[in-house]
Amino acid sequence: MTDFYALKQQIVETAQALVHKGYLMATGGNISLRVVGQNAFVITPSNYDYLKMTPDDVCVLDFDLNVIEGELKPSVESAMHGAVYQVRKDVNAIVHTHQVYTSALTLIKAPIPALFDEQSRFLGRSVDIIPYAPSGTSLLKNAVAKHVKNHNNAFMMQNHGALIFGHDMERAVHNVEILEKCSLAYLLAICSEKKISKIPLAVREIAFAKLRQDQKKVERGEKATGGE
Repeated sequence: MTDFYALKQQIVETAQALVHKGYLMATGGNISLRVVGQNAFVITPSNYDYLKMTPDDVCVLDFDLNVIEGELKPSVESAMHGAVYQVRKDVNAIVHTHQVYTSALTLIKAPIPALFDEQSRFLGRSVDIIPYAPSGTSLLKNAVAKHVKNHNNAFMMQNHGALIFGHDMERAVHNVEILEKCSLAYLLAICSEKKISKIPLAVREIAFAKLRQDQKKVERGEKATGGE
C-alpha cells in the first residue's frame, strides 16, 4: 500500500457516488485531489468505467504531468487540473462533470448570476462561462487557468460541462449539487420568460466574503469552517 492509497480510495468512492447520483455518466468527466505538501495530485484515469475502478487504477502526477504512480493513462484533462492547483492555492479538490442542467446552460452561453444565498456562499459571485476550447488541449488548460483566478468555486465550460472546486472533496461534491440545483432553477426561470430576480448585491458580497475567508484559511494551511 502506497502513501497515496487513501487519496486514491477517496477518488474511487467519490466517483462512484457521483455516478449513482447522476452527475457522472459513462466515462465522462474526471476527479482529482491535491497531494497536500507536494507539487502533485491524484486523478482518475482516461476513458475508464467508474464502477469498475479501484484505487490501483487511479493516477498520481506531478504538476509537470510526470507519472509518479499508476499504470493507466491519466485523464486527458490532467493539465487543466494541474493548472488549477497552481493558480488556486485554496483548491484541494476538483470535480469536472458533464451534469445535464449545467451543460445545457453552456450551450446557450448563459452564466448564472447570484440567485441564492448558498450559491454565493459556496460557489462565488456568479457561475461564469469559460469560452470553448477542445478537450485535453493547452488551449483549454490556459483558458481555465485564466478564468478561475476570480476565486469562484464553480464554472461552466462552453459546449462541455462543469468545473467545480472545494477545499476538500466533501465540499467539492457539495458544490456539485448546489450548482445543479442553481442550473435547473435558472433554466426553468429562463423558460418562464419572466423577469428573473437576484439576491441583493450587499447579501451577495457578504456571502462571498465568507467564502474568501475560508479560502484564505486554506491557503495558510488552516482548516476552513465551511458552515452555513
